[in-house]
Amino acid sequence: MAISGRAALRRILLEVVGWTLVVAGIAALVLPGPGLLMLFAGLVVLSQQYEWAERRLAPVERVAKRTAAEGVETWLRIVLSALGALAILAVGVLWIISPSAPGWWPVRESWWLVGGPATGVTLVLSGFIALGLLGYSYWKYRVKGDPVPP
Repeated sequence: MAISGRAALRRILLEVVGWTLVVAGIAALVLPGPGLLMLFAGLVVLSQQYEWAERRLAPVERVAKRTAAEGVETWLRIVLSALGALAILAVGVLWIISPSAPGWWPVRESWWLVGGPATGVTLVLSGFIALGLLGYSYWKYRVKGDPVPP
């Protein structure tokens, strides 16, 4: 069965966006950024093409919601999460400003703030996303009182 040009373009676009979000989400599980959110978004996109992705949506969503609820269970967690997000924002701003390497920097100056302003922008965005998700989680699980997924 032949696929029209428009359908093929849509499929390629969905594949690129979906897999990019999945890979970025996996990376953001250990790097600064909303890993579970990006992973879930990638699976949502890929689920339009693949049944296996659709089957994995519910478990990832459940873990993401449980993690969000646990992140606002205590004031200590809320404060530490907010401080972490603000630290990511501050580092991002430092990267954007791009000051010269300090005297104590032990390696070549070209390794100071590798990636330049583009890295700074992604860090700032990650910080804002983290603060937004923290606020949303606080509202959803502390103010509104939604049940925590099992």
